[in-house]
Amino acid sequence: MRASGKNITSKTLMIQGTTSDAGKSVMVAGLCRLLARRGVRVVPFKPQNMALNSAVTVDGGEIGRAQAVQAQAAFLEPHADMNPVLLKPNTDIGAQVIVHGRALSNMDARRYHDYKPVAMRAVLESYRRLLAAYDVVLVEGAGSPAEINLRDKDIANMGFAEAVDCPVWLVGDIDRGGVFAHLYGTLALLAPSERARITGLIINRFRGDISLLASGLEWLTQETGKPVLGVLPYLQGLHLEAEDALPHETSANKDERRLRVAVPVLARISNHTDFDPLRLHPQVELRWVRPGETIPPSDLVILPGSKSTRGDLRRLRQQGWDTDIQRHLRYGGKVIGICGGFQMLGRHVHDPAGLEGEPGSSPALGLLDFITTLEPEKQLRRVEGRLLLEEAPVTGYEIHAGVSNGPALSRPAVRLTDGRLDGAASADGQLLGTYLHGLFDTASARDALLRWAGLAVRETPDYRQLREDGINRLADAIAEHLDLRLLEGLLTG
Repeated sequence: MRASGKNITSKTLMIQGTTSDAGKSVMVAGLCRLLARRGVRVVPFKPQNMALNSAVTVDGGEIGRAQAVQAQAAFLEPHADMNPVLLKPNTDIGAQVIVHGRALSNMDARRYHDYKPVAMRAVLESYRRLLAAYDVVLVEGAGSPAEINLRDKDIANMGFAEAVDCPVWLVGDIDRGGVFAHLYGTLALLAPSERARITGLIINRFRGDISLLASGLEWLTQETGKPVLGVLPYLQGLHLEAEDALPHETSANKDERRLRVAVPVLARISNHTDFDPLRLHPQVELRWVRPGETIPPSDLVILPGSKSTRGDLRRLRQQGWDTDIQRHLRYGGKVIGICGGFQMLGRHVHDPAGLEGEPGSSPALGLLDFITTLEPEKQLRRVEGRLLLEEAPVTGYEIHAGVSNGPALSRPAVRLTDGRLDGAASADGQLLGTYLHGLFDTASARDALLRWAGLAVRETPDYRQLREDGINRLADAIAEHLDLRLLEGLLTG
């Protein structure tokens, strides 16, 4: 570890933020696309991620969803080395620890803090492999580097930057307010060696007349000694899959012939990006049903994935959502369960080893005749096959510890190309469950499911192209609004 950020030779740049959701993920994605367009072999990297939104990698591992999007931006397949440590919270004080794509164990916060030196070795192993294989490594920090209570044994922010001796750009979000205090205060709380390696500041999501910001930018540079590399505008309607935060808005579609879809927000909801293709569909009105709300009159209710199925079943009942679902079915509505949501449709969920909490069993909703047992070996697969609905082609991925068995599975929802059958569909045509995340990403499967739910599909956006358009739009904005001479120096130095 060096005492300052000067004379850095590794072709590595780290993006840190003043807060969570300041723009670190999108900045790395945009820079990856910008460099990849120029023929630079660039790779994204996040040492430690805490998220319930994950993806299955080409090598059969599990990483944060944001790194999968960044890999797409770099024209790469996601790999476990891109996010060597992933924490998936299953309680308020504990999480499943995933290292190099594989679930290691559940740890509470204190135990994980003691484990961090071991985790750092795994982080550095992955980083060195990427550094040897690519021209540039673009690193995303986590949260804020100014969390002084987490500085000891830090592996996610300045602890990593100091260990590999790389420069850092610091991003602040002006849309949430207080950006000058965020940037100035973050720098003030850093150690001198950490402050020295920050080579530029970025203001993200600005709306309005940029000339009114000029005096503030001059003050910031004068007071901190750090150049402001640029101000990125607020990109209205930009769609990039979120790392973990649920989108604040529901669908704004007002087509009178729209399909009304309700998704209960479970406490440990996982992979909520499963619903982005529906949220962005012009004929679908998707509503997140939050705690304290009842499930409104809907055509389709979807139970999402969960990192703590038994705990979320208990909370679902506490909210009265089980009664809402029964009423919804009596009125002829349709229900889909995905992964943990599929397990909830059965009769019982057993967790004899205590993989997601205290060992034990919980009654499920009893809507389909099967039981699920959680087993230590997590199932991680990319899959493709056909929905039994209309024989529509479908692609997706599995991330689950549950194994389901019972008579209901004799009416599967999906036939996979590897010969397996997945999920279940009720004889009355109202219920469908599957372990497949990404169920709605493929247009053919999405259309078949929407027709099943009662929609006369007229217009189906190409969701994959929407993601590509978002990445390209972001890269264009970075190229236009940021002074990238420091980046050029990194490439040529």
